Amino acid sequence: MTTAALTSRRRRGRAGFGTVQGKALALRYVILSVVGVLLLGPLLLPLMAAFKAPGEPVFGQGASLIPREWSLDAFVQLFTQTEIVRFIGNSLIVCGLTVVSALILSTVGGYMLSRRGWKGRGIALVVVLSTMIFPFESIMLSLYAQVRDLGLYDTLPGIWLPMMLGPFHLLLMRAAFLGIADEVEDAALLDGAGEWHRFWYIFLPQVKGSLTVVGLTAFIAAWQDYLWPLLITQSSGNTTMMLGIAQLQSSFGTDYRVVLAGAIAALVPIAIVFFFTQKYFFKGVEEGGLKF
Repeated sequence: MTTAALTSRRRRGRAGFGTVQGKALALRYVILSVVGVLLLGPLLLPLMAAFKAPGEPVFGQGASLIPREWSLDAFVQLFTQTEIVRFIGNSLIVCGLTVVSALILSTVGGYMLSRRGWKGRGIALVVVLSTMIFPFESIMLSLYAQVRDLGLYDTLPGIWLPMMLGPFHLLLMRAAFLGIADEVEDAALLDGAGEWHRFWYIFLPQVKGSLTVVGLTAFIAAWQDYLWPLLITQSSGNTTMMLGIAQLQSSFGTDYRVVLAGAIAALVPIAIVFFFTQKYFFKGVEEGGLKF
């Protein structure tokens, strides 16, 4: 193709919004802008209000979206007058235990459910699927009795135990392993690779994206859980972040700035984790969706 033809094609590609392609592109931008406003709008008000100076109205008459005077006073009160650091630490411990257990158990269980040739695989899969039928509220009292009988009431392991593995994670890893071609395993068998060697060196490296999805969703579920920690904890020493925010609403009920600052503090870890794992997250969603 000549230089003149390439230049002509580039000019057509840079056509303005008056062309058909330009109008379609403009429509996409408009739709994305509306979606962005709908998604980010509810976060904008608390984000701005948390940085308002003391005495500046947050809601009602005289309140403005953007602070008239920027201040970190609400965050100073949050970290000096509350036990927010302990709440964050407790939540991080529970999240760490949940992520580790979910990764290990879902990977091993998903690999076993994806392997052919052993009896009872269909029954085991039905059992896993049946656990997704019952909502958590219908079984939380029985879980409470079991955790109490184990002596784990009002402990961080007691919060973690019911969340150590989710059926969704198990099915996701099963689908990821099923997405690997059978020829890969056949070649490994011909080379004399054992079960452990095939799992660790052949299958596991190909499902890193799905592992990221499992870890991220397990972290978010454990971090934002409120009902189960409320039921199983009593002392402030084992209070998680979500329960701590609820306590802020009762302690600083008239100062919404501190409450909203706590909400931002709860949002930051999730945003950080997702920012560094989003590449592998979307790759994992694609892997798990092949044969779900």
